[in-house]
Amino acid sequence: MNNPPAISPPVGSAAAPPAKKMVRFIVVQLLRLRVWFTERGPGDIWESNYFWAALVGLCGACTSVLFREGLHHMQNLLFHYNGPLEYTASATHMPWWARLLSPAAGGLVAGAILVFGQKWSHTGKATDFMEAVVLGNGVIRVRATVVKSLSSLVTISSGGSIGREGPMVQLASMMGSLLGRMGEFSPARLRLLVACGAAAGIACAYNAPLTGAFFVAEIVLGSIAMESIGPLIVASVVATVIAGQFLGQQAVYRMPEFGAVPNWQLFAHALLGIVAGLLAPLFLLSLRGGEALFKQLKIPVILKLGLGGLVVGVISLLQPESWNGGGVWGNGYGVVESALNDESSWVWWGLLTILLFKILATVATTGSGAVGGVFTPTLFCGAMIGSLFGKGLEALLPGGQILVGSFAVVGMGCFLAATTRAPIMSILIMFEMTHQNATIMPLMLACVAAFYVARGISSESVYSRQLHANRIHADQPLFFLHVRDLMKRDPLTVSPTAGFPQIARTLASNTFKHLYVVDTGGRFLGAIALQDLKPFLHETDLPQVVIALDLLHDHIPVLNSDDSLKESLEVFARHDGERLPVINNPRERLLVGSLAKTDVLLTLAHGSGGPEAQ
Repeated sequence: MNNPPAISPPVGSAAAPPAKKMVRFIVVQLLRLRVWFTERGPGDIWESNYFWAALVGLCGACTSVLFREGLHHMQNLLFHYNGPLEYTASATHMPWWARLLSPAAGGLVAGAILVFGQKWSHTGKATDFMEAVVLGNGVIRVRATVVKSLSSLVTISSGGSIGREGPMVQLASMMGSLLGRMGEFSPARLRLLVACGAAAGIACAYNAPLTGAFFVAEIVLGSIAMESIGPLIVASVVATVIAGQFLGQQAVYRMPEFGAVPNWQLFAHALLGIVAGLLAPLFLLSLRGGEALFKQLKIPVILKLGLGGLVVGVISLLQPESWNGGGVWGNGYGVVESALNDESSWVWWGLLTILLFKILATVATTGSGAVGGVFTPTLFCGAMIGSLFGKGLEALLPGGQILVGSFAVVGMGCFLAATTRAPIMSILIMFEMTHQNATIMPLMLACVAAFYVARGISSESVYSRQLHANRIHADQPLFFLHVRDLMKRDPLTVSPTAGFPQIARTLASNTFKHLYVVDTGGRFLGAIALQDLKPFLHETDLPQVVIALDLLHDHIPVLNSDDSLKESLEVFARHDGERLPVINNPRERLLVGSLAKTDVLLTLAHGSGGPEAQ
């Protein structure tokens, strides 16, 4: 049935009104373009994911650069400081009362943005990118995300003890969701684009493309399958290259080369990993305790964020005067670099004090409901723990040539591994952020040790609330999910007697490559491929004598709505196409939807999907 018949010149085309002839001409050109792109472009949806991942990386880099520039201008506006985004320097020039009130005032403004922004966004709480990928359908609302990002901008700029990676990742994920919705992607592909946005945001925040990809793969998706890691890497690399043109590509933490770590110190670093694994659950417990404490306060959100900022301001006054309040403010990059580069200027009590104060400031900021990330504060705490461990070992072994800086670097990585339960990502990020080759082996040992010790104590991680749904889905027997749970309903259809112009217009105005033919009762008869129209597109008009029955393929494989995903993969293995029609049962053969192979592979690879995700 799929062999085109010999046809005579178009009937009635000469008498057709000029407007209709123009419409037909446009349809023909669109179809020619689609056929040309189909023959020379990506062979299927799977390959096109790399193009979309690159586009998401580009957009994610743009939003990350804009957010960083916003922080820079806010800092200049508030503190008249035009240097790097490090609050120790800006706090140096501030009187005590300004250090006390600045975080509190910022908290009040940030809270007001959240409260009044919800009325503007009309969507209430913004969907977190993890929720959108793991449990949701990949939809992240633009207005709600902008409101949260503006609130975070104010909190961070005024001295709140949170990291900038949170809003940067959320903004980049929002761009992935927006592009996917514009392309009318399926929930599975939409979740993948959101994940690509998250990878791009992490990569831009820390100038770490490998970390961006593995953060999402290991923590969010729980899988390093090629179906997802490929697009994630593309998005991370593109985002890093674009952002690097504006923000530079130097290492986040600059420090001297340590040289080779003595072999015997490998055991000491492994012991540091055990210590970090023991302390990580206490850190997470303090964060949860801060949230619970603020929830018990029966005061408005604005006052909660203001109170959290006031606590940070009070802590900044209790610090040693030499730190000028900046130690607990913001991301603490300056303090960490000082510990890495000038370790002799820090004594153990100073390291312990700043560690405890930073934890309290972070608990107060996040517990009050401020929008931001705890990734960077976790790195700060790990650096202080590692430095304390190195100082202690140096005191026990005065002639042991202890490299305190290497223990600080390894402390950051293993404490991060213990809190996130992602040792591979933690190893990668420390290498990318410091460019210290010598610490790779001790870092690997410490991260693995910290991971197992922390997991043995508690099943909770810093992202456990967002990942709770993922664990639920991971426990489901995914191979027993059904085709009906993932299929796209209401596919494109035409009747057997539909003329060529109608078929051409339908395929020209949609992105699908197949058009299904059904009878008046909805019974599936076959499919028409976009390529089948190519022999008829050599003229500038559309043939009038060709109908759907002349073009359809009646031997195309079909899926039953009650088939399992495993059974659907077996059918796809015998078919080169990306999408197959779904019928209700073999006897009636009523067309009820269509299923893409990419959706099946992504669902099985990531352990998420099903009816509730649609």
